[in-house]
Amino acid sequence: MSRFIPVDRQTNYLFPPSVEDWLPENHLARFIVEVIERLDLSNLTRQYAGRGSAAHHPAVLLGLLIYGYATGVPSSRKIERATYDSVAFRYIAANTHPDHDTLAAFRRRCGDQFEQLFVQVLMLAREMGMLKVGKIAVDGSKIKANASRHSALSWGHIKKIEAQLREEVKQLMALADSEDRKQVPDGMDVPQEIARREERLAALDKAKRKLEERAQERDAQAQAEYDAKMTKRQAKRDAGKKPGGKDPEPPTSGPQDKDQINLTDEESRIMKVGGGFDQCYNAQAAVDTDSMLIVGSFVTQAGNDSQQIQSMLELLAGRQEQVGQVSQVLADTGYFSAANVAACEAAGIVPMIAIKREQHHLPVLDRFTEPPPLSPEANAVETMAHRLKTKAGRADYALRKQTVEPVFGIIKHVMKFRQFLVRGKQKVAHEWNLVALAWNLKRMNALNMA
Repeated sequence: MSRFIPVDRQTNYLFPPSVEDWLPENHLARFIVEVIERLDLSNLTRQYAGRGSAAHHPAVLLGLLIYGYATGVPSSRKIERATYDSVAFRYIAANTHPDHDTLAAFRRRCGDQFEQLFVQVLMLAREMGMLKVGKIAVDGSKIKANASRHSALSWGHIKKIEAQLREEVKQLMALADSEDRKQVPDGMDVPQEIARREERLAALDKAKRKLEERAQERDAQAQAEYDAKMTKRQAKRDAGKKPGGKDPEPPTSGPQDKDQINLTDEESRIMKVGGGFDQCYNAQAAVDTDSMLIVGSFVTQAGNDSQQIQSMLELLAGRQEQVGQVSQVLADTGYFSAANVAACEAAGIVPMIAIKREQHHLPVLDRFTEPPPLSPEANAVETMAHRLKTKAGRADYALRKQTVEPVFGIIKHVMKFRQFLVRGKQKVAHEWNLVALAWNLKRMNALNMA
């Protein structure tokens, strides 16, 4: 008598005849299909009007992409293979097999619609009782661009390469004009070598113009900040007070030698990541502390987070009717500034932004005591600092670490999304919306099973 389960590959049906019977009831793929069926895809289907041949339905392509991002398979080529190899992907595709070009073109062409679909999913979550926006935690994470940092050139290095190429062009021109052809090395095509260097010079010239444009924008901002500081110091002098410290140095203008541009994705930036630097975008997310659903997402080219609160508030204000009113914002020290605190207050939102790093282990008595009463003349920053020291404030702020940080951790290490597949800020923003959409459906499925 055999000790093993029989192996039979000759049976006519290895799977049940209906794709509905292929997956368990609570499977993520099934949940994604059910949610997509409840979304308004008219803006997507309208783009297929007038086509001569039958196309894969946008619901199928969207479902494959969302499930791919949710399970760590964002590549269109891997998704195409998975429609043959994976039961879950075959279920979503209804036993069809869209090729990778179709999937990639859909992601590229319909990126503008992902934000609108993202909001629709939040509205559905609210209707299902999963989302009641109140307290949100905001954070950002550097995600690698689809470009190598070794493809980046600095202003100083561009000038050196430019000088070298121009000298080589002169030498090659001299060889071309020489009557003694023996001076030309064997195998060298002089016109081709000249054309190659002139093409490189044209690319470098384009890169220089981009760096000059960035420098102009930076100079305008730096000059405005310098003027504001000098105006403030002059006002103190006019009032008979002496400003503290020395006057700030006037900002320097023009590109600096360390200014860099990437030739593969010029809109990405070199950013500090861990102990080093890499070519990245800064992906921002606002997470509801109760449901852990992402309610706002965008990408920025800024390596720091200090100017991102106001952008997130504007984004959430535009979704207030669909998603709900935010009551409190939690953020770490990277987001602190008096302007950000004022922006939250102006929007009717309670700011809980850490002013400085606090020690991890407070003395036991400090954890159960309240701070001294707040002065009636305290400004908005002082009021927030006092609020953060209260027992209720510490409990609220503690929600930040256990909501938004795990979301980024799961996206990077479980969903395995550590690098954008597309290039250019706008396309990257569309892909980040798709990632956030995949996370929300993954999270909603977990909440639905709870």
